[in-house]
Amino acid sequence: MSQFDNVSIIKKANIYFDGKVSSRTVLFADGSKKTLGLMAPGEYTFGTEAAELMEILAGTVQVKLPGATSWLTVAAGQSFDVPANSSFDIQVESLTDYCCSYL
Repeated sequence: MSQFDNVSIIKKANIYFDGKVSSRTVLFADGSKKTLGLMAPGEYTFGTEAAELMEILAGTVQVKLPGATSWLTVAAGQSFDVPANSSFDIQVESLTDYCCSYL
């Protein structure tokens, strides 16, 4: 899906890691939500409350998921799942556009 119709968007940005990661929250009529954002090159650790599907729209990242011993390369057009109540490490190689769906 390249477009979301009939949604509400929260104007205030979610800003993390001294502005190196930023997103906007998109709310759907069915109560679900997603965030659309950008990550600048760097290394970050994110914590989750809900399970997430992270779609990489542009750029390339290396991800170490909970319990993993090695890094996974995820490029534009690919995605990865993160379990609820966990954390994951991400290395951003180039400016990365992403969509996070909360499951």
